[in-house]
Amino acid sequence: MKVEPRALIVSCEHGGREVPAAYAGLFEGHASLLDSHRGWDPGALLLARQMAKAFGADLVGSRTTRLLVDLNRSVGHRQLFSELSRVLTRSERREVVTRFYRPHRDAIEGEIARRIAARRPVLHVASHSFTPVLDGEVRAADVGFLYDPRRPSEVNLAQRWLDELAGRAPALRLRRNYPYRGRGDGLATLLRRRFPDAAYAGIELEVNQRFVAQGGTAWARLRADLTAALAAAM
Repeated sequence: MKVEPRALIVSCEHGGREVPAAYAGLFEGHASLLDSHRGWDPGALLLARQMAKAFGADLVGSRTTRLLVDLNRSVGHRQLFSELSRVLTRSERREVVTRFYRPHRDAIEGEIARRIAARRPVLHVASHSFTPVLDGEVRAADVGFLYDPRRPSEVNLAQRWLDELAGRAPALRLRRNYPYRGRGDGLATLLRRRFPDAAYAGIELEVNQRFVAQGGTAWARLRADLTAALAAAM
């Protein structure tokens, strides 16, 4: 029986630092925090767009700052709202979830469900970036591939992607489940509970923001290599 190739769906949960007008007052005097890694994932949306365009894949991205609501956290998680948005009343927080959180999460889950219903397995790549230094600790990686080690499809896809990237750019420091654990709270973790391993594989891509800050050839080359390596891995 013919096995259909995986459909690619790309998401970006922290693609911008925009503040909706209704909540501008919460962020007055906090421009530097919005611009920092806490406000958004620099470069993540640009990379997501490049990958989606190369594959003709669906992209679901958000430019709303995660300091309002973190789209990669579960409802009820202590980091869903930041210290700036936590001051909202319970009903106001519910409104934020309804207007900015649910549409993003529901769009991704809906696209995945439609492909699976059409008997097409899915690879979901969530594009993220990480700060080179956190709390005084230098992160020892250029690219991290986050996945659930208990799910064979994710293990195999992440390994193939990593191997292909290493072949193209051997100087890169590549890590698995770093700088975060792939099984931690997040969108992909939720989707793994919704869909079986044979139908859904979720990989969170984490790129060191030093490439974004450097810009130029190195950043463009990394985006191109990541996209080409994924094409070969799939």
